[in-house]
Formats: sequence, structure tokens, C-alpha cells
Amino acid sequence: MTDTAGGDGDFTTPAELIGHPARSAMLRALVDGRALPMTMLAAEAGVAASTASAHLTRLVDGGLLTSRAQGRHRYYALASPRVAHALEALAALAPPRPVRSLRAGTRAQALRRARTCYDHLAGHLGVALMAALLDRGALVGGDGHHDLATTTHDRLSAPGADRPYELTDDGRALLDELAVTLPATRRRTIGYCVDWTEQRHHLGGAVGAALLTRFDDLGWVLRADRHPRAVTITDDGRSGFARVFGIDTDALAVDR
Repeated sequence: MTDTAGGDGDFTTPAELIGHPARSAMLRALVDGRALPMTMLAAEAGVAASTASAHLTRLVDGGLLTSRAQGRHRYYALASPRVAHALEALAALAPPRPVRSLRAGTRAQALRRARTCYDHLAGHLGVALMAALLDRGALVGGDGHHDLATTTHDRLSAPGADRPYELTDDGRALLDELAVTLPATRRRTIGYCVDWTEQRHHLGGAVGAALLTRFDDLGWVLRADRHPRAVTITDDGRSGFARVFGIDTDALAVDR
């Protein structure tokens, strides 16, 4: 985007791009600096993948977004902080946005808050669980963050390999406290994925799978039938995650 501080810039072009409901929803999802795949942005906007692709192409061509291929997916991010500042300025002028599609909105929020990634927790809850285990010294070997500038093998929305996480004695004591049984398997004890919700690490491996199984057994989480992969946190889960891990699950419902 060029500097048009002199007042002769044609703001109708970016205004037209931002003004479409689907495109504005996608831009809002990216305003916190994340890079997200087209599938997630389509869910945020409540449109089909083919429609989302056309909108994203226009936003990239218009200079509001950049795109980058990583693995099998293409990720989109705001082109610069100036785009974020423009969106924030418009948000200050805008009236409250009516909810036109409860189904689309609740599904996207549910997946961001807590979901499964194969057989372990992901989303805000999965990332919060990983952070809690690191904070209390149950895990060592990394800080839970995905750094695009220094990553070697790790990709967004994929299993990680760059960080050598290990379970500590305190971690094993915590698993014993929760009566978590690790399966007899050749699978790595501690694995992780780069979560597309926050671009931080969530816990995988044998421990991640065993914890989700235990949370199921304890009645802390329920699999949501209406939203595949979405996980509901129960009242017992709210108190359990707070007591054992110091996680305020109510705060996870806030869009980030």
C-alpha cells in the first residue's frame, strides 16, 4: 500500500474490498496478526470454499492480504500493520454487527475454543493446556511458541518436530495424580502440533491422547455431535481445569 497522506488516494478500492460481508469477516479473523488457512477463513465467513477462494484472491490482488504456501495448504495474513490499523479505525466507527448466521458463528467459535486434532486436544483449550504444563515444569524442551523466523521443519496446522519436548518427573507425578494411563505403544511419549487457532503448540503424542481419554472419562469434556471435532467443556471440566491446571475455561470463549 502506498503512502497517500497527501489526500489524493482513491480509498474506494480498499473500501469496496473491505465492505463485502464475507471479506470483512475474513479480515476480522486475521486482524490479530495470525495467518490462517482458507478452510478456517471460509468457516469464519460462512461461505463455501470456492467462494472463499475467490474473495481471498481479490483481497490479495488488492494489497490487503498476503498468502504463503506451507505444506499442502495456503495461509493468508494481513499485508501490513497499516491494514490492521485501518480495520481498527473502521471498527471504531461501525455499529454493532448483527448475527445473521448463528450456525456459522457458533461452529467457528466452538472449533476455536476446543476441538480434537486426531486424538488429542487442540484450539484455545489445547494451547492453554500445553502452556500450563510448561509453566508448572511438567514439560521441558520448548516454550510453546511457533516462530516462523526460526522454524526448520515445523509448519502451521501440522505435527511439529523442531522442539525436543520431554516429560519431567513432575509431569509423571501429575499424570499419576490424574490416574492417566499411558498406552503401551511405540508412539512418541510427547508430541506436539502447531495449532492453527493461535499458531502455538498444543500437546500430542501418547500423553496428549491419554489426557483427552482421561478428560472424557472424568466428564470434563464432551464430543459435540453437531460440530465434528468440536469439544464442549462441562461444568466439572471448568472446575477441574481450573483446579489442576489453573486454566480459566470461561476466558477461552472470548474471540482472540
